[in-house]
Amino acid sequence: MGYTVGQVSAFAGVTVRTLHHYDRTGLLSPGGRSRAGYRHYEDVDLVRLQQILFYRELGFPLDEIAEILTDPRANALEHLRTRQRQLAQEIARLQRLTEVAERAIEVQQTGVALTPEERFEVFGEVVFDLTYATDAQVKWRDSKGHREAMARASAHTKEDWRSLMTEAATWRAGLLAGYDDGEPADGERAMDIAEEHRLHVTRWFTPCPPEMHRRIADDFAADPRAFALVVPPSQQRPGLAAYLAQAVHANASRHIHIKNHA
Repeated sequence: MGYTVGQVSAFAGVTVRTLHHYDRTGLLSPGGRSRAGYRHYEDVDLVRLQQILFYRELGFPLDEIAEILTDPRANALEHLRTRQRQLAQEIARLQRLTEVAERAIEVQQTGVALTPEERFEVFGEVVFDLTYATDAQVKWRDSKGHREAMARASAHTKEDWRSLMTEAATWRAGLLAGYDDGEPADGERAMDIAEEHRLHVTRWFTPCPPEMHRRIADDFAADPRAFALVVPPSQQRPGLAAYLAQAVHANASRHIHIKNHA
């Protein structure tokens, strides 16, 4: 029994135009004839069509499909292995693109609703690493403080960010001066610098009790991307992140001591 081009198009899920193209190029030509002389697709043609569609689904170009199906010497297995490697590379490329897209989405959750030009104008060297924004969102997704911080940050105006960054620059200058002067991390001056940062976080983002401040400082010490949010790489010193973390821990202990003896 033969099948018309319309019938094959319907049950194979390809257009009549595609079948005509396959016919013109010699990739798949109907092998049968009706009594009226019309060309019909036979069962063997449908088997070949199934093979063509299989290779097309894998992304093979038509000329390569023709080579595989026509040349008995063609090594179909080697073609498939080559295509498998190509697909694996494409999957890896798409995965990278997916990650870039995810990070672009996550950067919206850094709360900095400014244009690129405004970001540069306001933040200068301080940059928001998109990978860190993504990781932080995952790490702190169950944290009420993180959610509040992102909500408040997203509500900041450009002028808010100007004031925030000016305040941060003043604090940073104090941190660098204390470190360069050799102030001990558990000394009064260093602890006061740590306290200024804790109040800065509370003022601009979310209430920051000492224990929360400790976790933030530990993140600074453990992740250079986090520390770059408060001290640009060009201003960093070896051991500065650990110094700040120690000062924050000392300040937290001071708070607990004062509370216990109040």
